[in-house]
Amino acid sequence: MARKTITRADLCEAVYQKVGLSRTESATLVELVLKEITDCLERGETVKLSSFGSFVVRKKGQRIGRNPKTGKEVPISPRRVMVFKPSAILKQRINSGPNGGKESGKEHGKEHGKEHGKEHGKEHGKEHGKEHGKEHG
Repeated sequence: MARKTITRADLCEAVYQKVGLSRTESATLVELVLKEITDCLERGETVKLSSFGSFVVRKKGQRIGRNPKTGKEVPISPRRVMVFKPSAILKQRINSGPNGGKESGKEHGKEHGKEHGKEHGKEHGKEHGKEHGKEHG
C-alpha cells in the first residue's frame, strides 16, 4: 500500500478548503508559517508546537569517521543537525489513527511466522527429544 506524501500544495489546498481564504492567501499563509519556522531553526532556536512536537537544532562536534571502502580515518567537520521530537499527544494520535496500532497484512504475516516458528520449534524439540530418548533409553 503506497502512502501519500503531503506537499506544500496539499497544505495550501487544505487551508483554502478549511479556512476560507483565497487560494493565493492560503499559499501565502503556508509559506509565511514555513519561513518563520525555517528562520527560527537557522538561528538555532527550538520550535515547539503544542500538541504537535518540537524541532530542535543540535550542534555536533568534530569527530573521526572511517571511510567504509578504504578503512581510512577521516575527520568529520562540526555541524548542526535538526531533529523532530513528536509530542506525546501526536504519538498517541498516530498510534490510534486509521492504521495506528494495526499491522499491515505483511507485518502481521511476519509476526505470525515468527510466532509459528517458535511454537513449531518447541513442538519439534519435544517430539525429537521423545524419539531420541526412545532410541537411546
